[in-house]
Amino acid sequence: MDDQMVHRINELVEEEHQLHKHAKAGNPLSDEDRQRLADLEVQLDQCWDLLRQRRARRAAGQDPDGATVRSANVVEHYQQ
Repeated sequence: MDDQMVHRINELVEEEHQLHKHAKAGNPLSDEDRQRLADLEVQLDQCWDLLRQRRARRAAGQDPDGATVRSANVVEHYQQ
């Protein structure tokens, strides 16, 4: 499962990089592209959070499958 999550993270990062590359080449991003970037950021935060939860549960001797995807509101408003 963790390998699948890392693969998904890599896919999302690649899409994010392609959008940034497109913009840096002098092509303005459409409203749809800007929304997609925002969505990608949230999805990446959720994926990283879930992966960290799974690893922490495994390290604590718990079932990593007990980890759950947290809402966008939660992962976007973590306190540092």
